[in-house]
Amino acid sequence: EKERGISITSAALQFEYKDAILNLLDTPGHEDFSEDTYRTLMAADTAVMVLDAGKGVEPQTVKLFRVCRDRGIPIITFINKMDRPTKDLYALLDEIEKVLGIKAVPDVWPLGTGFDFKGVYDLRDKQLFLFDRTPGGKQKSAFRISGPNDKELDAQFDAEILSSFREQIDLVENGIGSVDLNSFLVGRETPVYFGSAVNNFGIELFLNKFLALAPAPDHIPLRDGNLLDPVNSPFSAFVFKVQANMNKAHRDRIAFLRVCSGVFERGLNVNHNRLDKQVKLSSSFAFFGQDRNTVDLAYPGDIIGLVNPGTFKIGDILSNGVAPMLRPLPSFAPELFATISCRDTLQLKSFK
Repeated sequence: EKERGISITSAALQFEYKDAILNLLDTPGHEDFSEDTYRTLMAADTAVMVLDAGKGVEPQTVKLFRVCRDRGIPIITFINKMDRPTKDLYALLDEIEKVLGIKAVPDVWPLGTGFDFKGVYDLRDKQLFLFDRTPGGKQKSAFRISGPNDKELDAQFDAEILSSFREQIDLVENGIGSVDLNSFLVGRETPVYFGSAVNNFGIELFLNKFLALAPAPDHIPLRDGNLLDPVNSPFSAFVFKVQANMNKAHRDRIAFLRVCSGVFERGLNVNHNRLDKQVKLSSSFAFFGQDRNTVDLAYPGDIIGLVNPGTFKIGDILSNGVAPMLRPLPSFAPELFATISCRDTLQLKSFK
């Protein structure tokens, strides 16, 4: 899996974009490692569902979506690999609705697909972002048009591509409508974006839209149905992941913590709900790729790593005062992916 570039464990990294701080939790897409993804979704405020334009909704996506729906996590969809052969775009949107039970509402629309992919049109701002098929994926600057029927487009693009594009836009605008923020926040609607990640096309537009749509980290649900107040409640956090050997030189184990409320300060003494005792949080880190930096302060929504000598397990709640009644992490029945048997009974002993 690693040789093929498939993530097999969740990676947590923090970065700044414009005036926001984003905590990105990259999760495994391979079904054999999906339990790691289930737990990571509990630490997320918004899920980005990345679909292959040629494959559509894959089996593991359905299971992951169930966790999002149970927790009411808003979902934003990015349909990737638009510069390769794709399914029919309406069939893709229909598949999202039928398989996942959520309304798919495009916020941008592609101009052409596959080899004819020319860019994406922002339905709200009426801007056309052009795709430049060059190594490194340099994106030409966007330009504003009056709409899909703008005569300026006729001089730049093939008539057949333009005709299909205009018909599609008409169907989207009149048949599907625009993104409703409230429906998105409660998980009934997913805004859809298109692009080509390997060419770095559509990513900047997607990030800008993401910042405008994604909620702040203020809706951690409690078992009684209420929400945890992240600002006025004392410090609380939960462990959603434990990973060993992140640094092979030190053979270390890291417990990943999602801050739910209050402010984390390095050296803080907190109550450990499972051990029923106080522990000191002294070795705390933030990650970016292979780099790790010491964290002195962290706020609701932040993900931090704690050096774990065996103190922390998945599901542990750390808090100042009484631990909040957070919902338990999801559990799933074990799955059997393959069996292996010995065909030659004479070799059974060696086989065992």
